[in-house]
Amino acid sequence: VVCDEAELKDGEMMEVEVGDHNVLLVRCDGVYSAISNQCTHYGAPLSKGVLSGQRVRCPWHGSCFNVKTGDLEEYPGIDCLPCHKVKVENNKVYVSGQPKRIKWMGARDQAVLHTIMLLGGGAASLMCAETLRQENYGGRIIMVSRDDLLPYDKTRLSKIMNAEINLKTVTFDDCLIQCYDQILIATGCRAKSLDCPGADLENVLMLETPEDARCIHYACMGCRTVKAVKLKSGITIEADLLIVGIGVNPNSEFLKGSPIRMDSKNYVTVDKYMRTNITDVYCAGDLTSFPLKMAKGQNVSIGHWQIAQAHGRIAALSMLHREVELNTVPFYWTVLFGRTIRYAGYGEGYTEMVLKGKFENMKFLALYIKDDEVVAASGLNVEPAVSVVAERLAEGRVITKAEAE
Repeated sequence: VVCDEAELKDGEMMEVEVGDHNVLLVRCDGVYSAISNQCTHYGAPLSKGVLSGQRVRCPWHGSCFNVKTGDLEEYPGIDCLPCHKVKVENNKVYVSGQPKRIKWMGARDQAVLHTIMLLGGGAASLMCAETLRQENYGGRIIMVSRDDLLPYDKTRLSKIMNAEINLKTVTFDDCLIQCYDQILIATGCRAKSLDCPGADLENVLMLETPEDARCIHYACMGCRTVKAVKLKSGITIEADLLIVGIGVNPNSEFLKGSPIRMDSKNYVTVDKYMRTNITDVYCAGDLTSFPLKMAKGQNVSIGHWQIAQAHGRIAALSMLHREVELNTVPFYWTVLFGRTIRYAGYGEGYTEMVLKGKFENMKFLALYIKDDEVVAASGLNVEPAVSVVAERLAEGRVITKAEAE
C-alpha cells in the first residue's frame, strides 16, 4: 500500500517507495499508474519534473516518458522506464515493483541482402541503428567511426576519403571501398582552432574528445605556459589556462563535388524526414541544416546531443519508408563550476528578455521574446522552470510576453 485513493488528484504525481524501487505514482484521467522515478539519462527524480497529460518531463535535461507505459518519448534519455502494476482496492492504492525493462531488438537476418551504412559514431548514428533494430530491420548495419570509444560518447570524424553517391560507394583512407543500399551521413562537426599569435602555446586547449578533457585536467594541475590573453581592444586578461570554444566547422569536405545539396556554410540540407536531395541518402546530427517546427520551419543547425538523437530516430524510420515528422524542442545544458545552466527552445533573433530573479544571486529564469512570444528560456537553480517552458513549446501553446512578465 502506497497511499489512499483520494490522496492524489487528477494531474498530480508523487514519489513512493515500493521495496527497493523508487517509484513515480501518477493519477491521470482518474486512473493511477506507476513507473520508475529515476530518469534513464542521469537519474534525475521525475517527481520533481513536469507532468503534462500522459507524459512527464525530466527536470534536469528534458527527457520525456509516458506515465502509462514508461516508454521514452523525448531524448536525451535512451532507455525506457519500468512500468509497475497498480491496483485500487478498498480506497487503497497498491503498487507491485517490476524488474528493469529490456528493450526488444530485432536481429540480423542473413537472408536480407540490404546494407545501411552509418557514417559517424555519435548520437545520431547510435539512435539510427537502435531504431532500425527496434523496427525489426534485418539487413546489415555498418557503423563507421575512427573513434576508439563506443558511440555513447562525443562523436568524431570518420576517416572518409570520398563518397561516390551515384555509385552508392564510400572509399576510406585504407583504400577499402564499401557499398551500401542506404546511407546516413552523421560525421558531425569539429572545433575551430585559433588563428592568432600564441595559439600554439602548450596550455591553449580545445575540448572536443575525452582525451582533450584529460589534457585540460592535466594542464590545470601542472605547470602553466599561458600567462594572459590580449584582446583587439588592447585589454589584457591574465589567465593560467585557455580553453578555446569559438564554434565548429562541419565535417563535410568529403562531400564536395557530390550532388548532395549543402548550404553556404557547408551544412547538409535535409527535409523534416532527414532526407537529402538524393534518394537513399540521409543526414543527421550536427552536420545538418534542418527545418525546426517551433521556428516555423526555418532551417537551422543545432549541435546538441538531444537533437542528434531525435534526428537518428527519424532518419531510421524514413529509411524504412515510415514518414514521421521531426517535432522536438531543443533542450540542452552546461555545467560550470558545479552549477548547471539549462536552455530550451530556439532564441535566434529574440528582441527582448524577461528576467525573473537575479544573475548575481545565481538563481534566475530568462525568457527570450520574439514577436511578443516566448521562443526560448534559460535558467539556473529554478528547476523545473525550463522544463515547464519546454513542455509548453512542445505542445504548440503560445506563451505571450504579457504572460511571461
